[in-house]
Amino acid sequence: MTLPRPAPAADAVPRPAPAVSRPDGPDAGVLDLVGVGIGPFNLSLAALADAVPGLRALFLDAKPAFSWHPGLLLEGTTLQVPFLADLVTLADPTSRWSYLNYLRAHDRLFPFFFSERFHVPRREYDHYCRWVAGHLPSCRFDAPVTALEWDDAAGAFAVVHGGAGGPRRVLARRVVLGVGTRPVVPGPLRHLLEPGRVLHSADYLAHRDALAAADDVTVVGAGQSGAEVVLDLLRRQDGDGRGGPYVRWLARTAAFAPMEYSKIGLEHFTPDYVGWFRRLPGEVRDRMVREQWQLYKGVSGDTLGAIHDELYERTVGGGAPRAALHPATEVTAAERDGDGYRLTCRHTRQDAESAVRTGRIVLATGYAAVRPPFLEPVAHLVDWDGQGRYRVDGDYQVALDPRVTGTLFVQNAEMHTHGVGAPDLTLGAWRAAVILNAAAGRTVLRLPARTAWTTFGVPEDRPAAAAPGGGEQRMHGADRR
Repeated sequence: MTLPRPAPAADAVPRPAPAVSRPDGPDAGVLDLVGVGIGPFNLSLAALADAVPGLRALFLDAKPAFSWHPGLLLEGTTLQVPFLADLVTLADPTSRWSYLNYLRAHDRLFPFFFSERFHVPRREYDHYCRWVAGHLPSCRFDAPVTALEWDDAAGAFAVVHGGAGGPRRVLARRVVLGVGTRPVVPGPLRHLLEPGRVLHSADYLAHRDALAAADDVTVVGAGQSGAEVVLDLLRRQDGDGRGGPYVRWLARTAAFAPMEYSKIGLEHFTPDYVGWFRRLPGEVRDRMVREQWQLYKGVSGDTLGAIHDELYERTVGGGAPRAALHPATEVTAAERDGDGYRLTCRHTRQDAESAVRTGRIVLATGYAAVRPPFLEPVAHLVDWDGQGRYRVDGDYQVALDPRVTGTLFVQNAEMHTHGVGAPDLTLGAWRAAVILNAAAGRTVLRLPARTAWTTFGVPEDRPAAAAPGGGEQRMHGADRR
């Protein structure tokens, strides 16, 4: 007897479930929550908010669909955090939007189990997020926000956005900025930007073939992205290393250093560390973020090992790798030189200057938060710090003029107030839950009272606080200042 075949797995990108009524329609009234930007962090908030009865939320993004670092979705690359740092699990492991439920929906639980993976492929994480975004009726794409205003009469923010049907204006008591960060291009190289020739690593995949066909490629930047580009270019050389581009890797850091990944070291990415860090003076916080670069700008030990293996293979039989690694090297000037470029470099340890000629340049020089243009109508109502940054409290609320009775939250724009965990996926679900609790004015999701073995502050004789795993969290706003 032949049994019927099972139904096919869910679509790669499921179509959004139809909503009963559009939360941004003309008769929507005042919404409880509007998120601007749908990256992993606001998508996490949307997923957690989906389970809150009666909460009227809308999330807007200018892109046509969800995408996460599309220029770096290289084969074989993985997340640097365990799969449990998905959109919801560390705040609500019962959520239907967990990574494990995604695997179940795609009939991949058994293959995942047997693969014994803790760090999942980056392309699969992107697909998982697209699956969630495609199923949440609160998410709207092709909806660029053009202005955020404060409406005194309504006592709410007015969010103006485009999209199908023309401009819309929706009112919301609370707005969450999750617009992400923008690629950083060092000043000496900005005037040289040119697709396929001088580009940020965020665009690497789109120009990968052209770069691999070049005679000489220089990668600037010592973080994970730079390491992955270097490794990919090395692997695109011929087997004996004679064909393909000469690969040069420049970095300001004193070494191509591995990311801090010890179990105790990772406690810098816990709510406990965030709470302690927030209470430090601003100048101390700024100094610490600079000093802790290896916590968030280091390279996976596996990636460094793979680069070493590629270079080692090139020496078999007396060969030499067509590559060079130069730490402690800063690019101070750059100019066109025939069909290529001339880089002026300074060795930061020897204080010596040299020149490097190259055909193509990939800038793996990181990302930074920027003030979005749509914020200008309310910029005068924001209490900026001395460096033009948001002042952010323990609930991720931005300090505003007292006349504003609504609430503005930020995600991933608060490293200066909350520490190195701000851009890390580990804290994404927890931060979203903190915002959700604050927006609801009650504990929608219970969060742990303690999450680290480390006491980051002054030692106590016999601390009374519970060890990780015990007790309930006090209302998180208690440490607000």
